[in-house]
Parts: sequence; structure tokens; C-alpha cells
Amino acid sequence: MSFPRVAGILLHPTSLPSRGGVGDFGPAAYKFADFLAEARQGVWQVLPLGPLGYGNSPYSSTSAFAGNPLLISLERLAEHGWIDRAKLDSLGAETGPVEYDQVFTHKLPLLFEAARNFLRSASGPARARLDSFRADNAWWLEDFVLFDALRAKYKLESWNRWPHDLAHREPAALDKVRKELGVELEIRSAVQFAFYEQWQALRSYGSERSIRVVGDVAIFVNYDSADVWTHPDLFRLNGDLEPEVVSGVPPDFFSKSGQRWGNPLYRWDAMKAQGYQWWIERLHWATRNCDYIRLDHFRGFDQFWEIPAADTTAVGGRWVDGPKDDLFHKLREALGGLPFFAEDLGYITPEVHALRDRLGIPGMSVLQFGFGDEGARMYLPHRSAGKVIYTGTHDNDTTLGWWKSAAPHERRNAEAYVGRADDGIQWAFIRAAQSSVASLSIVPLQDVLGLGSDCRMNTPSLHGGNWKWRYKPDQLQAELAAKLALLAEVTDRTPDPVPILEDENFAA
Repeated sequence: MSFPRVAGILLHPTSLPSRGGVGDFGPAAYKFADFLAEARQGVWQVLPLGPLGYGNSPYSSTSAFAGNPLLISLERLAEHGWIDRAKLDSLGAETGPVEYDQVFTHKLPLLFEAARNFLRSASGPARARLDSFRADNAWWLEDFVLFDALRAKYKLESWNRWPHDLAHREPAALDKVRKELGVELEIRSAVQFAFYEQWQALRSYGSERSIRVVGDVAIFVNYDSADVWTHPDLFRLNGDLEPEVVSGVPPDFFSKSGQRWGNPLYRWDAMKAQGYQWWIERLHWATRNCDYIRLDHFRGFDQFWEIPAADTTAVGGRWVDGPKDDLFHKLREALGGLPFFAEDLGYITPEVHALRDRLGIPGMSVLQFGFGDEGARMYLPHRSAGKVIYTGTHDNDTTLGWWKSAAPHERRNAEAYVGRADDGIQWAFIRAAQSSVASLSIVPLQDVLGLGSDCRMNTPSLHGGNWKWRYKPDQLQAELAAKLALLAEVTDRTPDPVPILEDENFAA
């Protein structure tokens, strides 16, 4: 697929300066959309939007379909009568890093209270929208809310530690617990309704301002997720429903023991026998909620690193063939196209590049990777035709932080390519990316703001301290918007109008 020539900004919604201690779909999100429009940016890229699992990483979710309740704006719920605005006085500040334990403790109870209020007093049209949402999404929603309620009942224990009949999804046990938890299931369904109403309202607001959304789909899912509990036949599990093998990447220059991610691996043969229906549903859902999708760890669709589950490191793994073209042919038939681009960073084999080229899926270029040895030049702007180019990603240091820690030869090479800039190395990188031959050019907000390593979003393999950064309300200056707008204009990246979403009457 060819993408329009536009510029965009990478910012996960948790990084917005919203009330409640975490960014959400409230007023700050709309102000950010206004900033994007003033800056003539045509893309807002987010990270996965699912409910958080281990480590509070958006890439570690308890569902491939549900939304993260923490992103729901209580302020907008109060505007629609779900909750008394006075109840929001106890919410955390707009600024400062996200302290997830505090947010879960203080915000979630208010969300559940708001959902209970809505279920008791919703008007006819609003109740009809909830009923329609539940009916249209029953294929994932019913299993997710049951999983979510059981996970709460059993104190966040992994589903394989629940009572045997529930872990094995025995029909009688499921029927019984659905009746026992009936009220809880309704509340959690209303929470998901609020999430998707608010997300689509925000998307509609962006569409009116010519802003498209780039979403993100991780190739693997968590073991402790509604997906694995609901579809154990699609994953490599043993008779005790525990993983036989898990995901990761092999040892390399960065890690002598590799990376053991621990996600269960798919039974691709079983998925193929079902016509890849689970993947079709997953990507169809993703494209209903975002305009374009970044496919994380694209290499895994060609070959993936299979690690015995008993191993504590990735050293003993092996490469195993993935579904390759077959999956994507089915996706193209079902979706009518492949509005994806591939995260194909790091050591990528010629076979992976050939797969991506055959499918017509663009890859990625990251400027920070382009100034090492000669082989790194593949990431530079003049070689980015048909790709999506970044100054850095959520896994990189900020460009200013990278510059301060870069090796002398990397600095020398970078200055030779982008020159010196009175307004900072990050702006030299931004100008190089925007003026490149790449289709999409995306810059993390931290680089636009000229922030250092303390504002980095994620450091891979670091346990704790990630996903916490938020910008301050006064940092989105009109001068920055004007500077980006002029750059978008002279590099031919001003956005075209975006089709407005069909249903704009969002209740939440």
C-alpha cells in the first residue's frame, strides 16, 4: 500500500497531561489534536490501546480487542451525566509521570461507579447505543468481560491458576459464573462502551481536521489474556494449559543471552485450518479503530524465535517458519487491502524484506540508526523511498539524549549528513526526515519539544520506570506549531482532507 506524503507525531494517549494521573481521551487529547491541525500534521501515531497487563506496557495487554479503561476521560463522562463532577476532585494532577499503582487505585473505582450510574439511569438513545455496542461486539466482548471479572475475583491470578473447571472453560462452570457475576459483566461492558465511544469521538474530531490515526498491533499476545483463555487451541499449550514454547529473539550484539519475551506461540497450522479467522477479526477490528496499522515484529510472520518454555534465557531457541504470504493473502481478501507498515528494524534477513516487498507493505527507517557503520546507511533519508521514516521511536532514546550519548564517529557522520543546527540537533533530524523521500514522516513529541533522556518513553529490557512520561500543558507552544506547519508546507507534507467517520453522535 502507498501512504500519503504527510508528517505526523508519535504520542501515546497516556502521555497527555490529563487529570487523573494518566493521559486520557479528555480535554487534553482534543487540545493535542488542535495542535496537530495548527502544525499541519496529518498523522497521530499511538501505541496499542488495550488494557494493561504485566509491567504496564501497552504491548503487554490482557486483550487484543478490548480498550484500556485508564484512557477513558471521567471529565467527559461527567459532561454526559455518568458521574457527578464533584467526584473528580480527588483525581491526580495533570502533570508528572504516570504512577500506575495510584492511578489504578483512584481512577478505576470512579470508572466503575460511573458505569453503574449509567446502567441505572441511561436515557433511551444512550441505552440503545450500549445495547447495539454489546450486540455488535459480542464476539469478543462477552469473553473479555468474563475474563476481566474473573481476573478481579481471583486477585489478578493468571487464568491457569483459577479453579480447574473455569481454567478449562467447562460450559456448566461458565454458565454458573456468568449468572453469579451478571452485574459485574454489565459494568465492564459499559466501561468498554465508554472507551470506544470516546475513542471514536476523538477520531472523528481529528478526521474533521485532516488527521489520520496510526495504530499499533503487536504480533504476539500475553499468556494471561482473554485471547489465550478463550482460544487455547490456537496456542502452543500443553495438557495443563501452560506454554510449551515462548517468544523472544536470539542472542545478538546487544544481549549475549537474547531476549525471552515469554508470550505463547501460535499454532499456525490450527489457525490456517480455520482460515486465519482470529487474525482476520483482529486486523479488521484494528482497521475499524485506526486508519493505518504498524505491525510490530514483522519478522515473526516469516520466521520466529521459538524458545522452550522451561528455559530462562533465549539462548536455546531456534528459528521456525511463520505463515509468510499465506496469512496476508487471506487478510487482503477479507479487508480489501493491507493498510499496514512493518516494524522491520534490527537484523532482518533478505527473506523478510522479500516477503514485505511481495506484499507491498512499507518498512521503517529510523535516523538514529543511520550513522554507525556503512551498513547502517539503509536507514538514511535518501534511501527511505516507500518507507515510513522516524527520527526515533518509542523504544529509542530521544534524539537529544541519543546525541549526548552517541559515539564520536556517529556524531561526526550525523553532522556530515544533517549539518549543525542553531535550534538543536533534534530539529536537524526533523528537517532531514520531513524532506526525505519517505511517504510518512513521524516524529516523537519529545523531539519536537527538544527533551532529553529523562523523557524517554521506553528502554527495552529495563524492568520498571517505562511508559510513564507525560508532557506539560504549557509545552505545546503556538511557535512550535507554526514551525512544523511551515516545514510541512515546504516539504509537501500538508495533509489532504480525511473522510469523516459515519457516526458522529457519540454519547460518551
